[in-house]
Amino acid sequence: MSSEKVAASLSGLWQPHIQLKNLHYGSGCVEQHLLSTLPSPLSKVIIVTGTSLAAKTPLVHRLETLLEGHHAGTVSDIRQHGPIADVERAAETVLSREDVDTVLSLGGGSSIDAAKVISLRTKEKRGTFLTHLAIPTTLSAAECTAGGGYTKPDGLKVGFRAPEMGVSAIFYDSQYAHYTPKHLWLSTGMRAMDHAVECMYHPCSTEMPWKALSLWAVSELFECLPKARDTHPHDEDVTTRLMLAAYASSGLKGENLKGGMGPSHSLGHALGSPYGIPHGITSCMTLGKVVRLKAYESPETAKQISRLLPLAGGRPTCDNLRDALEVGDRIIALVDSLELDVGGLSARGVSKEEIPIIARRALAGVVEGPLYDQLVTLVQTLF
Repeated sequence: MSSEKVAASLSGLWQPHIQLKNLHYGSGCVEQHLLSTLPSPLSKVIIVTGTSLAAKTPLVHRLETLLEGHHAGTVSDIRQHGPIADVERAAETVLSREDVDTVLSLGGGSSIDAAKVISLRTKEKRGTFLTHLAIPTTLSAAECTAGGGYTKPDGLKVGFRAPEMGVSAIFYDSQYAHYTPKHLWLSTGMRAMDHAVECMYHPCSTEMPWKALSLWAVSELFECLPKARDTHPHDEDVTTRLMLAAYASSGLKGENLKGGMGPSHSLGHALGSPYGIPHGITSCMTLGKVVRLKAYESPETAKQISRLLPLAGGRPTCDNLRDALEVGDRIIALVDSLELDVGGLSARGVSKEEIPIIARRALAGVVEGPLYDQLVTLVQTLF
């Protein structure tokens, strides 16, 4: 069914995820509720996290102490974009313990996605998925999806998806975001913005609950990201609001969502792991420009994007195309206001000779046609 028909008739189907059983939020919620979410009194837990959180913060030690006898080990070497060697090594560590039934991911998208793949590997070897508990420390919203993956040695991402790969419990605890560097916190906030905005023109997005929550998420992100620029990590209410906005941007997409998210996400994947660029930064680079491109796609697409304008601080004019273009401009202005060192692709070591390769990756192999030409033009502006 086309997006035009769905919008015109307000008909659709939303199928909920089957895995998430608990979503706790607020300062101290990990200490208060983590143990109650373990699948049994005898559960054994492996913590999966990155080197920085393990070496530079007290968070891992805090969790190990909280888990006490439930703690079966810690994997603390998951790098950005989840290289396959890191993920497979972590899976081997978990599989070496027959008694482990739970994986606890601490960190951003790389650690959370690695834990999902570890759960999948356990299913392949033992016949059952692990229970996955997640404590996000960024706003990337990886905890919201039932898919994960790793990066091959050539820099390309390999993804896997199964409903049972989803997270069983999420803990949005502002105390655990206290050590997240401001630039990472704000840039992954723009990744959450990417989820919420691209919902508006996804052909399978449903009016309720995904679009309704995405509209709220955009409003919260536009209000709270500038506040976090000035206060992070000291204003715990702003931190928690941003965590909930990240969940709203992606947590209730529905199990029946078909296809990828949209051009900004596709470009993010084409730019991220192949060139070592964080996905928060790729969203800062691409989202506003993609929104301006999508505004011209069709009157219905412009109409859906224009719904975001008052939430972004603008005043609707009843000219949907004009309003949609202003949404793109306001996203670009928001990124500029966050004082992030986004830069261009040249500064990140990417050659202009890569432009057609980037466009081809973003379009899953397509190398000609109007959309390919448009993406080539857009990627040229990223240098």
